[in-house]
Amino acid sequence: MALTERPKLNYRLQTTFPRGTPFDHQDLTKLGISSALAHHYSKSGWLVRLGRGVFMFPNDTLRQEDCLKFLARRVPGFHAGGKTALGWRGIRHNLPAREPLSLWGDRKARLPAWFQKLFPARYTARNPFSATLPKNFGLQPLPETPDGGLVSVPERALLEMLSEVGVHQGIEEARNIMEGARALRPEMLMTLLKHCRRVKVVRLCVGWAEELNLPWAAAIKKAQKKRSGKSRWTSRLKDGTILVLKP
Repeated sequence: MALTERPKLNYRLQTTFPRGTPFDHQDLTKLGISSALAHHYSKSGWLVRLGRGVFMFPNDTLRQEDCLKFLARRVPGFHAGGKTALGWRGIRHNLPAREPLSLWGDRKARLPAWFQKLFPARYTARNPFSATLPKNFGLQPLPETPDGGLVSVPERALLEMLSEVGVHQGIEEARNIMEGARALRPEMLMTLLKHCRRVKVVRLCVGWAEELNLPWAAAIKKAQKKRSGKSRWTSRLKDGTILVLKP
């Protein structure tokens, strides 16, 4: 490979991919760079191989936002949700600085090792909502990054967090976080609850909202009364705690 080709390569890549962004074979193919040529560039030190078919620029620092957008192109419904989305949208309760990201999607997937090393995260495809919920309902970029990846709005993020109670989410912390969710939109929340297929999530949301005297509690209680049933809901959580939820 002639040395004169390196400046041309750098120009083509850097005018296509901003610094801080990973890219893969599919991206490179669009520039006329084959897998074999990408392998050569990697061995020559012109690209850094992150994982199978994924690269970055040498001496670059990957940005979390760009990495999330990269993954979103590969996983349907990929977004930041649950406790992460609540924290990013200003609803938090003493969150640790290195709290693992809560990432969600519509199908089973494994986060790449290179991503996990840079940004510890937990991914789940256990969507608490039925397929009748319109695609991307309650998912929007953050106001400060309008071109960024999708992030659950507070109402959806709350229900996602509640679905994790007893699995990866402690009861007390979830209740404390929910206590700060005082400005939720009842209409948005009622739509999400209508399409929520998990009894635990619905009853935790309605019950805790009433106990915490949240401004929107009365509205959702009235809307959910017909769906709540008449029997108690009981389950043994992962830590052995017995969770009993009234109808």
